[in-house]
Amino acid sequence: MTMAVDVRALSKRYGQKRVMDGLDLEVRPGVTGLLGPNGAGKTTLLRCLATVLAPDSGEMRIIGLNPADGAQRTELRRQIGYLPQDPGLYAHFTSAQMLDYIAILKEMTNRRQRAEEVRRVLTEVDLTAQSNVKIRKLSGGMRQRLGIAAALVGDPGFIILDEPTVGLDPEQRMRFRTLLSRLGETKIVLLSTHQTEDVAALCERVIVYRAGQVIFDGDPTGLAWQAGGKVWSTAERPVGDEVYWRTTEGRYRVVGARPHDGEAVEPTVEDGYLRLLAEAEEEVA
Repeated sequence: MTMAVDVRALSKRYGQKRVMDGLDLEVRPGVTGLLGPNGAGKTTLLRCLATVLAPDSGEMRIIGLNPADGAQRTELRRQIGYLPQDPGLYAHFTSAQMLDYIAILKEMTNRRQRAEEVRRVLTEVDLTAQSNVKIRKLSGGMRQRLGIAAALVGDPGFIILDEPTVGLDPEQRMRFRTLLSRLGETKIVLLSTHQTEDVAALCERVIVYRAGQVIFDGDPTGLAWQAGGKVWSTAERPVGDEVYWRTTEGRYRVVGARPHDGEAVEPTVEDGYLRLLAEAEEEVA
């Protein structure tokens, strides 16, 4: 099996809006973070990679298979784990029944094998005690963890996660990071999120996606330094259009031009991301 995702000249349009515009992308084993503002086209890209949506043009080769070919697409779907923003869990199923159903869809025909797989993925997301609980009775965080478990059924080589940490408490997020970092040692993990702290903690590579185009592709440190020399601490509320917020120390953190009494501070991934988007908006204007 070729452990790689290769996308060439991928395009997708909804009416007059082009949400992907000749996109080229390569993803290799490891955890890759996908950042971008709402409406950037991230979910459309993930749905194309998950073979849920067909692009208008372009080519994809995912772990050596061509999703445009029907037979290869069927085989590919056995190798993909996908968590959409809305996992579509059936409320009247128990957790174990839902995962068993996913295993059947992945053509796991041996009942004992399916039962073992269900136990395995429930353990991975710490839901063993809820295996026989109806989904409608689970908390929001538990349902999110069940969606993650569903994406892991069948031990896929390519795992696609769209906003996976929504609804997770801090302890659950730490457990999720541990799980993802382990998976990334041997699998391709593509993680779309608005949580820059998850990207900083998990991802060896981060892609910033805006208006159907990649505007940054590098490591989290490189993204943080997109705001190098442009992050300041000041005692006075800034005047103008710069991005700023008041910190717990009572000072203001400013991303942009230096205030008259600004003291330089080291940028974070969030700072670099905000500055990169601001510069992209300035170019359009």
